[in-house]
Amino acid sequence: MPFDPADIFITPGAFGALAVAFRALLDPGDEVIYSLPPWFLYGPMLLSADAVPVKVRVRPDDQDLDLDAVEAAIGPRTRAVIVNSPNNPTGRIYPPATLTALAELLTAASEQHGRPIWVISDEPYSRLVFSDAEFHSPSEFYPHTLISYSYGKVLLTPGERIGWLAISPSVPDRQPLRDALDVSQIAAGWLFPNAVLQYAIDDLENLSIDLAELERKRDLMVTELRGAGYELRPPEGTFYLWVRSPDPDDLAFCRRLAERHVMVLPGTICEVPGHFRISLTGSAEMLHRALPGFRAAIAGQ
Repeated sequence: MPFDPADIFITPGAFGALAVAFRALLDPGDEVIYSLPPWFLYGPMLLSADAVPVKVRVRPDDQDLDLDAVEAAIGPRTRAVIVNSPNNPTGRIYPPATLTALAELLTAASEQHGRPIWVISDEPYSRLVFSDAEFHSPSEFYPHTLISYSYGKVLLTPGERIGWLAISPSVPDRQPLRDALDVSQIAAGWLFPNAVLQYAIDDLENLSIDLAELERKRDLMVTELRGAGYELRPPEGTFYLWVRSPDPDDLAFCRRLAERHVMVLPGTICEVPGHFRISLTGSAEMLHRALPGFRAAIAGQ
């Protein structure tokens, strides 16, 4: 897509990009829809912007967006829908059919309520896509889209805090939004990354973690965990596995894993109890070392 340089705002990671977007787009009391399980800081960030989080669940069978639930959640105060694809924590990449239907739904709802409903497309994992999948941005299908991105994911350097917020080139009359983002970026606490990192972007663009090795680790863990009795859907992107907890009390089961020196994120933190998230960012040796712990925990040993 032909992005204009004036539509790209360099930020301290996707975290900073979202903070700028929320402050530029949202008035107090505006509602923002996002899907469960989410990145666990959407809610607190929206509350800090005096907005109202509205939560809907993804479809349980394939972890795709539940468009019926999204449509039912839209009201006169709806200002935006957050779409996180590839998704943290599920690893799901939303396909073109879903994004096309979402665009049609939001176009109709925007006309009904008399103002555009924005898509805030949170895309920090957009380059972490496995060979059996393909990523598409919602901006390809819906004009009123803002995109957040972080280099910290593809480089496994989250502490460096550099990314960007981009206005889709399909947004009509973009200058007022550019002005609002300019002011918001300063007023929200000078949300710019370190200048040295900004000079490094040309080099960062050409770097990536080893995606082939990441895919091998995904395939290893999916095969081994399923063989041990765990239920999970292979992710299409990110470096996470989203696993159903054998014990409905995911906090208790995660403690059981921790006792075996296996650290995972409880699904309760992502507002979906009964699951947990595994990170594949450790070495292959670390993952192999963790497998006996997973087997022992599910067997109750």
